Amino acid sequence: MNSKQTILDRELFTQALRHMGEEDLLYLNRMVVERLNLLAQARSTVDLAQFAEGDRVQFTASDGSVKSGIVLRLNKKTASVHTDEGQNWKVSPGLLRKIATR
Repeated sequence: MNSKQTILDRELFTQALRHMGEEDLLYLNRMVVERLNLLAQARSTVDLAQFAEGDRVQFTASDGSVKSGIVLRLNKKTASVHTDEGQNWKVSPGLLRKIATR
């Protein structure tokens, strides 16, 4: 689909939205949320496939500190990581970086 067609489709969609009632908008909202969740799950699955149990990884914690550790388990949406400091973390695979083993 070319960009001109996409813009036209978006304009038509925007016009249709303006004429929808609450019930239709709530239905559309549910459909959009389901689609976004599906896309996020697919992206997470692809990201997780880059790792295996036993991989050495790094990630940046919410406080800005860099944590290093070993992947213990790959969960549905996260990787369980045992850090060098002895902590266990569940980390989104998008935040993980593989590091070379010593």
